[in-house]
Amino acid sequence: MPKRKRRKSARFNVKKILLLLIIIACAAGCFKLINAYRSNEEAKNKTKIEENQVQADKKKSQKVIGQKEDAKRKYGVDAQKVWNALNTYDYDNGGKKQVFLTFDDGPSLTNTPNILKTLKDNDVKATFFVIGKSLKMNGAADILKQEYNEGMAIANHSYSHDYKFLYPGRVLNMANYTSDFDKNAQLIKTCLGFDFETRVYRCPGGQISWQKTEPLNEYMIKNNKASIDWNALNSDAEGPKKNADQLYQHAVESSKGKNLVVLLMHDTYGKEETAKYLDSIIKYYKNAGYEFKTLY
Repeated sequence: MPKRKRRKSARFNVKKILLLLIIIACAAGCFKLINAYRSNEEAKNKTKIEENQVQADKKKSQKVIGQKEDAKRKYGVDAQKVWNALNTYDYDNGGKKQVFLTFDDGPSLTNTPNILKTLKDNDVKATFFVIGKSLKMNGAADILKQEYNEGMAIANHSYSHDYKFLYPGRVLNMANYTSDFDKNAQLIKTCLGFDFETRVYRCPGGQISWQKTEPLNEYMIKNNKASIDWNALNSDAEGPKKNADQLYQHAVESSKGKNLVVLLMHDTYGKEETAKYLDSIIKYYKNAGYEFKTLY
């Protein structure tokens, strides 16, 4: 091969090698850039996942249990403690005089607003045991929201309030009980928001009225809930219809000798006398040195 051709060939080979080196360098640079981009995206995604988890945890910690937080801090008492006291008939309460005003079977469009006004006028909070069939009525959801917004505690009193369904043959049917109360819990959530939960339940007719309720106690303990009956009442659902004075006397008599009082009343339709007497019974408890508390 002539010398000139050999030189050309050598120069061409050098160029090829240089070009190949340039290509390799570019490829390596691109590879590094791609890896850096991927690492950056992975870091962003990780940060986003962590932020989402923080928000989820924060939201979880912000669940509303039974009552607005500011009202709960001031008035709320752990319902399981009250449940234990009721179950053991221990009403001494360490010498502290506390009364829990409780209203069943609402909300109603007629009596609940008047009861809320009296409570507000007296700067007193109460616990409302809501039933689904009342809550389904037009306008009732707004009253439930008013109860909640005014610092009242909201509790579950079943959806149907149907003794035959819940306690066939006077025996607790646990499957029927849980389905009925769960249905009501979901209905309450649709009104107050899906971050709302209540730990406080009350059997229609009271747990003490029915047979074979041991599984209910186990269910409450397992699910961190409480089944609250009562140890005083105004008798607005017992016997002949009573006027406001008679309701007052029943409430006073059934509260005597008890530092811990869980007073049963009703805010459903036909309980106008309960709304009328409420101011007088509040004044009685205030004068007797009771604190007004709620259940959560």
